[in-house]
Amino acid sequence: MLTVMLMIRLARVGKRGHATFRIVVTEHTRPAKSGSLVSLGSYDPHTKKVQVNADRLKFYLSNGAQASPTVHNLLVGQKLIEGTKVAAWKAPKKEVPAAASTGEKPAAPAAPPTDAEKPVA
Repeated sequence: MLTVMLMIRLARVGKRGHATFRIVVTEHTRPAKSGSLVSLGSYDPHTKKVQVNADRLKFYLSNGAQASPTVHNLLVGQKLIEGTKVAAWKAPKKEVPAAASTGEKPAAPAAPPTDAEKPVA
């Protein structure tokens, strides 16, 4: 028997500039919009409104489906599951030049020597 890991995640729907999301169950290797197995509810980030079919959600979670970090935080906020919120997004690290990482200041370019003005005779 082949088992498939299921993921509960958000699939973006709605107009350009006004996104709304469906909370869907998909295979973890597939994109959220392609071939979701079932829609469990919706989320509107503009009004912060979350609608979830709690019975079906608990059924999928009890059968081994994993919630994405964002969905996990939404469900914890709605008190549908127990736990603490997790870091859903990590800022990319900025590349630091090698001189700055060692604590040395880069050498400033030397100013060109200036000739003193000569008096006009």
